[in-house]
Amino acid sequence: MKLYCFPVAPNPTRVRVYLAEKGIEVPEVLVSLPKGEQKHPEHLARDPQGRLPVLELDDGSYLTESLPIIEYFEELHPEPPMIGHDPLERARVRTLERIAEMNALLPIARYIHATNSPLGLPPNPVLAGEAEKAMASGLRLLDERVGERPFVAGDAPTIADCTLYAAFFFAEFGKVAIPAEHQNLTRWHAAWRERPSAAAASRRPPRAA
Repeated sequence: MKLYCFPVAPNPTRVRVYLAEKGIEVPEVLVSLPKGEQKHPEHLARDPQGRLPVLELDDGSYLTESLPIIEYFEELHPEPPMIGHDPLERARVRTLERIAEMNALLPIARYIHATNSPLGLPPNPVLAGEAEKAMASGLRLLDERVGERPFVAGDAPTIADCTLYAAFFFAEFGKVAIPAEHQNLTRWHAAWRERPSAAAASRRPPRAA
């Protein structure tokens, strides 16, 4: 298998953090988003949408989209569980992961790309204003949901933590500060940054040989 990815980008980041948390080693191949390599024919053959990450399987086929890739590995390596032990717990973890994506990852990404896009997109003040409002209300919601728990969904790390860390990592890269008033999120973020898996977000994948 090979994981085609780019550091900093939120969706590859959450997959890389998940794999590191699980202790799963997958060779990585760099696809440079700033250079537009995701639009090159060889990558479009992997994913016609030109997105990352992409997982190349041993039979030469491909899986796209970060959450299906994560769930595929979770089926292959169920221990330790990072989606839940039973149907109800899995539903609750997926709910919190969805809340983290919709209320942190997406508005943070939209704000950065509308103000100082690392992909060179033109500034869009209207979109930036909408994203900023969504980010403010979303972070308040997440701060309440996390509460005093050590992890987003409870006493153990889950995919919800991977998604939230990917959002905060991209915010840090884009110089978007998480307001200190969100004390639960600030505490959670400081603790997660100390985990060995957080280093996976910074590691630069090698290029294809």
